[in-house]
Amino acid sequence: MPAPLPRSPAHAVRGFLLAALLGAAPLVHAGVFDDDEARKRITETNMRVDQIQHDLDQRLTAIERQLKSQGLVDLYNDVQGLKDDVAKLRGQIEVLTNDLDQQQKRQKDLYVDLDSRLRRLESGTSPGAADAGAGAAGALPAPGSALAPPAGAGAPPPAIAAAPAVPPGAGEQRAYDAALDQFKRGDYAGAITGFTSFVRTYPKSPLASSAQYWIGNAQFARKDFRAAIAAQRTLVTQYPDSSKLPDALLNIASAQSELGDNAAARRTLEDLIAKYPQSDAAQKARQRLALR
Repeated sequence: MPAPLPRSPAHAVRGFLLAALLGAAPLVHAGVFDDDEARKRITETNMRVDQIQHDLDQRLTAIERQLKSQGLVDLYNDVQGLKDDVAKLRGQIEVLTNDLDQQQKRQKDLYVDLDSRLRRLESGTSPGAADAGAGAAGALPAPGSALAPPAGAGAPPPAIAAAPAVPPGAGEQRAYDAALDQFKRGDYAGAITGFTSFVRTYPKSPLASSAQYWIGNAQFARKDFRAAIAAQRTLVTQYPDSSKLPDALLNIASAQSELGDNAAARRTLEDLIAKYPQSDAAQKARQRLALR
């Protein structure tokens, strides 16, 4: 073989540079590849961050909606609670009003009883004679009695004379007062027993209708509203001429309201106003209807 030609320095330098370039090419390519991969990963990371941010925004919006909805529910519950409290207070006011009315009526009854007793003591007459003279307003003395006017002195004819009211005897009065004292002390069960015994023992007594009325009041005080209604209806049925009927109807309406039967209570109040428009109970009935 022929011997290789000697290489010039220029050729040597050129060969060295070419070799260096060929060796550096893979490195340059690798560097470019690494930058593209980094950009790709950065882009993917940004996309993931955006997606996470979007998910968080959606969750926060949902939570805010739930909080707003829960706030409305709480407000609604508060309003309903206030309505219930107002209804309870209204019922308590009605009960207190009724209790006040009953106390006033008891005071009137006691005043009448005390007045009749004082008259008996002042006159020095027997209880029967004194009661005959201090009977119901407008009642005339029995014919032939010591207080009756002589014949021909302007006394009305027997055919049109009003029948005198028969006052309660001493035993009746004591039994009635004893039961009434139990009611005042808050012994409603004892008052019911006492008044019930009184009505059975003295069914024709002028105090019998009042005793029946107090039975219903005592039942109402014990919150036995059905028994209170039954007792007052007994008064209405058995004592249709009693002055206690307007108050008995008012008591029935109160018991019906306590039982939640507002329609029946309204009918009872309207019936009370129609039958006894001038009574104090009718005035209270009008006030109650105005509040409904």
